[in-house]
Amino acid sequence: MSLAYPLGLLGLIAVPVLIIIYIIKNKYTEQLVTSTYLWTLSEKFLKRKNPISKIAGIISLILQILAVIAISFAIAHPVFALPGKAKDYCFVLDGSGSMNISRGSKTRFDIGKDEIKSIISGSVEGSAFTLIFAGNTTDVVFQDLEDKDRALSLLNDITPAYISSGFADAIGSTQKIFDANPSVLNYLITDKSYSESSNVEIINVSAGENNYALSEVEYTVGSGKLTGKAFTYESDASVTVNLYKNGSGEIADAVKLDLKKLEGKEFSFDIGDANFSSLTVEIEEKDALALDNKVVIFNDYTDPSFRTLIVSETPFFIEGALTALGAGKPDKIKPSDPDYSQSGLSGYNLYVFEGRAPDKVPTDGAVWYINPDKSTENSGFTVQGDPVQTLGTLEFSKSTKTEVKKILAGTENVQGNDIFITKYSKCGPYRKYTTALSYDNSPMIFTLTNAYGNKQVVFAFDFHSSDFTVSASYPILMSNLLNYTFPDIVDRSSYYCGETAVINVLANCDSIRVDTPLGGIEYLETGSDICEYDLREVGVYKITMMIANSPRSVNIYSAMPEEERFTAVSDASFVISGTAQSGGRDGRYDDLIALFIILAVIFIADWTVYCYEQYQLR
Repeated sequence: MSLAYPLGLLGLIAVPVLIIIYIIKNKYTEQLVTSTYLWTLSEKFLKRKNPISKIAGIISLILQILAVIAISFAIAHPVFALPGKAKDYCFVLDGSGSMNISRGSKTRFDIGKDEIKSIISGSVEGSAFTLIFAGNTTDVVFQDLEDKDRALSLLNDITPAYISSGFADAIGSTQKIFDANPSVLNYLITDKSYSESSNVEIINVSAGENNYALSEVEYTVGSGKLTGKAFTYESDASVTVNLYKNGSGEIADAVKLDLKKLEGKEFSFDIGDANFSSLTVEIEEKDALALDNKVVIFNDYTDPSFRTLIVSETPFFIEGALTALGAGKPDKIKPSDPDYSQSGLSGYNLYVFEGRAPDKVPTDGAVWYINPDKSTENSGFTVQGDPVQTLGTLEFSKSTKTEVKKILAGTENVQGNDIFITKYSKCGPYRKYTTALSYDNSPMIFTLTNAYGNKQVVFAFDFHSSDFTVSASYPILMSNLLNYTFPDIVDRSSYYCGETAVINVLANCDSIRVDTPLGGIEYLETGSDICEYDLREVGVYKITMMIANSPRSVNIYSAMPEEERFTAVSDASFVISGTAQSGGRDGRYDDLIALFIILAVIFIADWTVYCYEQYQLR
């Protein structure tokens, strides 16, 4: 036995003090009685009925001495050694996405942590604990920690990830620990079963919970349809898939599906044009994992922060095109309107001038020119002379430049050059430009940036004096040119958790803010053309770029990885090589509960003797 606080034994000094007090204490007390006769009679009676009266006082002293000794030892905190009774424990905790599957009010992850808590709490004092957590990364949370309370506190702070973690790094870390100490007891807490394991006890927390999921959900602009698949992973089921538009809580459409276990069943909804801000698809029935029951598709051109202004006397064609492409409802103004002012043009992401070029180029947004009538300073091109009357077909560029290929992407199947014009304006670009379509070696549709670094698209002909708006190339080119003008901040709006989103840093970008599904806020570097961001949460991320003091926001949805949706998963092996040993470390017993029980008994006994002495022996 050893003492944690030996100075506590100084309390034993109270023992001789008690004895001295007992010796010098006046043992006589003065009491009033009614008569000498009654007092004498009661004395005879007490002597006859209470033979232990002579030793009552010494019993109380002994009990008080024992209480002082017990208190002194409690303060000194005795520790009893238990040779070889303590163990070393190494826990590997699975933190992958499937551990979020619920069983009643607890997730598999919570149940796994409870298993570890039970082992730690039931272990002999002096045992050492190591925890390896396989979540977003594989981390050793603590190692060779003997403090149970500290270990349990650190365990409580861990939360599960949403990705497919894998155990390669965890096996490597566990193997190093086992090589250094072959007597360590290894535990793997997971929801996967293994056909082969060695030197590890596997605690499987899965229980065949019911789970449904959505997969391959996407919207196709050309068809106007939203399609996807629904799955059930545990047993056959009937589910209802609901469609919600623009964040509304009202069901816009629904479909009932009879599902077979592990067999995906397709569904589709007719959406029409892309004039929506978001489409949400969700399985109505509840299951053990709600994270994979919903998918959101975004059209960020309809975000309220994206604004378009059309300056035109006849904006019908361009307004219809932008609306069909999902760019929302543009603001419109006529050049002949008395309220039209060149100096008042600001606050828009896209300016479209049809039939009339501006006196000044807007400095805070992209610009489209349709049939410009004059040159504009800082625009990067000039309009040379009056419109040229002609009748001809525009030629598609054969250039292999990446920008040209992106603008003309999708026009490969168009039969010939199908765009006819009757007149055009001869334009002379003097800044670096790219021609997509031309006529008689003059650029008819070309792109360039202006002096303020903003992108521009020039249509050197009048939509109303051509068949451009009814040609097969029209919707394709307009969509591609919109994407050129406002390149996607991210290449798609749907990802899986664990993937890396590549973010295009747009021109004049001052800052990039990312709002995560769980409420986090992060700011990204803007020093290069692209930056990467790892998606670690399930749900909606909002990415906001500040471009020339004007925000542009896009939303992306990060879904649960498909491999983490299965309720029962088998893996190949979790093998720790080597021969286990049965050794242990010295444990200890330092629980003071027994000492406190003894102390309580002593106090009760002393109080009983005191009461007996006061009220029965007199």
